[in-house]
Amino acid sequence: MKTETAKCSECGVASLFETITLAGGHHGPILLPGLGKWAFLGLPQFGLANFRVVSCEACGLTRFNADADARAKLPTAKQWRRI
Repeated sequence: MKTETAKCSECGVASLFETITLAGGHHGPILLPGLGKWAFLGLPQFGLANFRVVSCEACGLTRFNADADARAKLPTAKQWRRI
């Protein structure tokens, strides 16, 4: 069975690459506060949530998507509000 290659929503080229990375670092902000593994203990710096990062080789468009575990915590995380 042949699968279709994903195409970039910006330029239409089928040259996307992905990786999984932490949503924060030692020298930068925590980008998904309250959504990590230890958020329930009030320790946002431990067990940071993950991003799935997809980048287009052709045009450079890069998107960050919060992982499913982090998204599931959004409705109850005190650091986030519905808009």
